[in-house]
Amino acid sequence: MVAPALTAWDVAAQTPDPELPMVTVADLGILRSVEQDGDRVVVTITPTYSGCPAMREIGADLRHRLQQAGYAEVEVRTELAPAWTSDWITADGRRKLAGAGIAPPHSAPARHGPAPLNLGLTRRAVQCPQCGSANTERSADFGSTACKALYRCADCSEPFEYVKEI
Repeated sequence: MVAPALTAWDVAAQTPDPELPMVTVADLGILRSVEQDGDRVVVTITPTYSGCPAMREIGADLRHRLQQAGYAEVEVRTELAPAWTSDWITADGRRKLAGAGIAPPHSAPARHGPAPLNLGLTRRAVQCPQCGSANTERSADFGSTACKALYRCADCSEPFEYVKEI
C-alpha cells in the first residue's frame, strides 16, 4: 500500500458540512478527534443538534474521503458528550459564514446550572452580514435547518440566516 499524501486529520478536516458547504466539519468544531493506526482510522464527530439529519451524510463523506486518500479501514463514531456548542466554531469558520451572507453566532450562554427560563424574550442584536447594521429583526425562529434562524435587515432590507448560539 502507498502511504497517503495527507494525514487522516487533514483529510477529515477538509470535509465540508452538507448544510453549510462554505465551512468544514473542522471549522464548525464537530470534528472531535481522528485516531490513526496504520491504514485504520477512527473519526469522532459531535452533532450540532441532537438528531441532526446531516450526521449520516457527514459520516459517509468522511468514510469516502478517507478511503479515497488511502486509508483502508475507516470508522466514524458519534460522541454526544460534551454537547457541541457554537463556541466551537473557529474564527475562520465564522469568517466563512459571514462571507457567505450567514451571520455567525454570538457567544453561547454560560452553562452553569439550569438554563434560565426567558422564553426567548431577551435577544441580542444580530449584525447583518451584508451591510454590518445591527438594525435587524428576526422573521422566523427556524431557517433552512434547525440550527439557523431567519432575519431581515431594516437598513439594507436584505434577508439573511443566523446560526443560533447554543
